[in-house]
Amino acid sequence: MTTALITGATAGIGAAFARRLAADGHDLVLVARDTKRLQEQATELHDRHGIEAEVLTADLAEDAGIESVEARLGDHRRPVDLLVNNAGFGNKGRYLEVPMPDELRMLKVHCEAVLRLTSAAAGPMRERGRGGVVNVASVAAFVPRGTYGASKAWVVQFTQGAARDLAGTGVRLMALCPGFVRTEFHERAGMGTGNIPGWMWLDPDKLVSTALSDLARGKSLSVPDPRYKALMGVVKLTPRGLLGGFSSRAGRKYGPGGDH
Repeated sequence: MTTALITGATAGIGAAFARRLAADGHDLVLVARDTKRLQEQATELHDRHGIEAEVLTADLAEDAGIESVEARLGDHRRPVDLLVNNAGFGNKGRYLEVPMPDELRMLKVHCEAVLRLTSAAAGPMRERGRGGVVNVASVAAFVPRGTYGASKAWVVQFTQGAARDLAGTGVRLMALCPGFVRTEFHERAGMGTGNIPGWMWLDPDKLVSTALSDLARGKSLSVPDPRYKALMGVVKLTPRGLLGGFSSRAGRKYGPGGDH
């Protein structure tokens, strides 16, 4: 029986990973800030699939929260075979409109926590010669989109670089770059979504299925939908100045990429 640890586990993409991995027979460590929701989720997954679901309450914008998850990942008596770094959020507003403490909190969760937790997991995985890490980024990583997109671009670059460094060790690292997913992400950030075209919305369960398939195939980057893959192809061919103007208008209208 293998164990997966998922941050941001109670909603959206994190919850979809939990459902799929539990259905596949993996034990889980569920990490989020809301203890009550975590306990309800753990009970439901245990009752439905017969797996063990451990609850770990942690705020990854705080050192104490990151440290508690690092400690669990480093517990050699209870190894974690798959880490899903999914915790994240967006701030509504353009650069210089968002208070600096909020910007720094986002960078703490998206960058520092991802670095520290990936490292805490990958070390023991390398010793055992097997394991996987999925770091949830966003298609916003590929367009000029302020601090949110920049933080997700860091996740992509870090993950792909670490994947190269760990090639041949049995440890797989992959950056997952979804587009708009129907989760609590926009609601929590106070962002309207009424004008987002229907085709841009992705189903979280299908997204997770594709992501796990891409991880098994050894990919270091997953853009899990043909429509978004095509969109990323256009992005690569579009002058960055033109793209920057479009993406800033879209960002004000839709919020930051809506992954989780």
